[in-house]
Amino acid sequence: MKKVLISFIKFYKKAISPFFPNSCRYYPTCSEYAVQSIEKYGALKGFLKAIWRILRCNPFSKGGIDKP
Repeated sequence: MKKVLISFIKFYKKAISPFFPNSCRYYPTCSEYAVQSIEKYGALKGFLKAIWRILRCNPFSKGGIDKP
């Protein structure tokens, strides 16, 4: 399951992401954070951490460095 999720994220980064402006307020970017979280915590917990990160990444957020 980890490989499937990571493959989907890599597809998104190469095929879909270039059509949108770079606007992530955090480092690493949300997609990089998702891959790192899935690799570190496994498919379920890593995916949930990635979703939480995406929800926090909004115009009202201060942003900054965020480690998985």
